[in-house]
Amino acid sequence: MAIFDLFFKREKRKRGEYPDVYQYDELPQKLKIQIIHIWEETIEQDLIPQYYEPPEVKETREILQRIHKILLKELGVFSLPIKNGADASNYFTKISNFFLSSTETDIDLSVIEIMMLGIRICSTSHYKSIDVQEVVSELNQRFREHGIGYQFENDKIIRVDSEVIHTEVVKPALHLLSNPKYKGAEKEFLKAHEHYRNKHYSEAMIECLKAYESTLKIILEKNNKEYSPNATADELTGKVMQLELMPEFWKQHFKSLKNTLTAGVPTARNKLAGHGAGNESREIPEYLISYVLHMTASAIVFLIKAEENLPQ
Repeated sequence: MAIFDLFFKREKRKRGEYPDVYQYDELPQKLKIQIIHIWEETIEQDLIPQYYEPPEVKETREILQRIHKILLKELGVFSLPIKNGADASNYFTKISNFFLSSTETDIDLSVIEIMMLGIRICSTSHYKSIDVQEVVSELNQRFREHGIGYQFENDKIIRVDSEVIHTEVVKPALHLLSNPKYKGAEKEFLKAHEHYRNKHYSEAMIECLKAYESTLKIILEKNNKEYSPNATADELTGKVMQLELMPEFWKQHFKSLKNTLTAGVPTARNKLAGHGAGNESREIPEYLISYVLHMTASAIVFLIKAEENLPQ
């Protein structure tokens, strides 16, 4: 699979027509069609032969049938609603037509997510040769070409606010957390992004703190350091810092960093999301949770990288 840098794209770049600011409200029809082409090049259509069904076709149909069933069940419908009542004889076309007809971005992204899971399953088949990372790269590039603020990372769709921050902070954090040792922290960090995408900002804040605390606990366990099950983020951070993650001559900066880590993510969470609001309605602004997510990612990258460089 490849993206071709055709003449019209080069001319668009010259004219400055590619979007510089991400949008999150709608997937353009052109992008949807390009994504369906990706599905067709990987999962392929479950076209039913007239006389003999090869095993690879049967396998494809079973995967698409399972995806179709999951969509029906989760959407609470008996059939996928399709514009103009168009019908289809195979599951690939049913899913594709529904995807093209949908006007709900969250539903669109959910279909993309589950179809990417189908592609990953297909990649383990004896009958197909699929480079999943190449597929992910193309999908993410298509998002960027259309100025859509989402990326597919670690088998989840996550929201992207800044390409630079995403590349330099969020992706490294996800890469480090993909280590099986950090499985719990990875799950919590991805959950925070899922809540963020769905505008559940209070829940996103809580998952940020969970991911941060889980990272601290895993680092302590890796270094055979004990901690109280009820230890606060501040206490956990203090214990981790005792591992001398920073050189001696950086002590003052190290102290300031500790204060930033303990007063940043945990404090924002405790003040805005951690306790009952009582009669006071708390409105967490989108820009604040974006900042907390990126601060959490930066803290995780620092902690894991610093621990990896400790003398053995």
